[in-house]
Amino acid sequence: MLRSVSVDSGGARLGLLRSARDFRLLFLATLASSVGTWLAFVALVIDVFDRTGDARWVSALLIVDFLPIVVIGLFAGPLLDRLPRRSILIVADLARALVFFVLPFTTSALQIVALAFVAGVATSFFRPASYAGLPNLVSDAELPRANGLVQSAENVAFAAGPVAGGALVAAAGTHPAYWFNGVTFVVSAYFIARIRKSLEEERGEREGHWREVVAGLDLVVHVRSLLAVLVAWSVAMLALAATSVAEVVLAKVTFDAGDFGYGFLFAATGVGLVLGSLATGSVVERRGARVVYPIAIALMGIGFAGAAAAPDVWSASAILVLAGVGNGAAVVCNALLVQRGSPDRLRGRAFTVLMSSSYAVLGAGTVAAGPLTNSFGPRDMFAVAAGLAALSSIVALLILAGSDEEERGTRGEDEGVSELVAPEERPIRQAS
Repeated sequence: MLRSVSVDSGGARLGLLRSARDFRLLFLATLASSVGTWLAFVALVIDVFDRTGDARWVSALLIVDFLPIVVIGLFAGPLLDRLPRRSILIVADLARALVFFVLPFTTSALQIVALAFVAGVATSFFRPASYAGLPNLVSDAELPRANGLVQSAENVAFAAGPVAGGALVAAAGTHPAYWFNGVTFVVSAYFIARIRKSLEEERGEREGHWREVVAGLDLVVHVRSLLAVLVAWSVAMLALAATSVAEVVLAKVTFDAGDFGYGFLFAATGVGLVLGSLATGSVVERRGARVVYPIAIALMGIGFAGAAAAPDVWSASAILVLAGVGNGAAVVCNALLVQRGSPDRLRGRAFTVLMSSSYAVLGAGTVAAGPLTNSFGPRDMFAVAAGLAALSSIVALLILAGSDEEERGTRGEDEGVSELVAPEERPIRQAS
């Protein structure tokens, strides 16, 4: 989310959608399923709360959304490098479609939460498999733009989906939202099934499940670009947890802006996310992710600090657009650093390990942020988040200093990764 968007760069991004057929299909699948997901998210929350009147059930719903990726990242990551990625994506889409086709027939909040857990498991396989397979659909030079486009699709859905979902539920109830989301997953599976290129390169030999789990952990710890994402983004997730909880209190209590003010404040971050993810690719192509990444996280901190000092909800919203830009840019860099820092045969595991660690930290931070916000107030929480973002930026800068893994475009087949592979197991480089 950091880049000047010129007519030429915009045309180049759209040109990638026109010229790269298989990438276009993956992009459309992501857009379709993301719009439906965020639209149905509102329906799920409303449905659970209306049935129970108990916020604890809403918390349970939110927990089962991210808990599966934590478990899968720690224990089932090797499956993403062992099974065909196209099959994983299609099965995950069809499983999620089935969940939402069944949801209209539920009779209790427990059934809704249980089905949401199933959908969360499917999503936990879909997201890392999608990002792991993306580098095999475009050239290395096109990879930054491709990541920016995919992330932009998700962010547009994040910004527009909840609004559309709220309007649909208000007009027709939760069931149409569920049906609609189920259809989007079927559409996504259809697009993925039409992808011609393979989403993976040659598979490595099986080493046993737990050895493969350890290999994924070793990769993340020993390759600097992946270590930067692990450590720096974990700190940044604490900042995001603090602001996510404190945001509603800042809007409704500190600024006395009511429900509309909170929605406006929330939407400002969404606008920044879209702008940042859309703009980041071209900047990364010129400067490299190791330069852009720390700056993007620093922008998040500047936005949080500005919101902490803002006199009203309107000025806070304006400055939070900048935080959203930094957030969006950082997420694009996260994907690129992992894709270029991991060999294809380990890339699925790298993504699951990093996603699981991020969500685990986010969950812990969210739990802690509630009582801390009550004790210190939302302005102090945003100030703390600004400090955490600054620390995250410095950590990313220090770890990535002198690193060129993501700039060589070798996608992990460099010295940093091959040191982790036993001599007899190293992939053979074929002459072109």
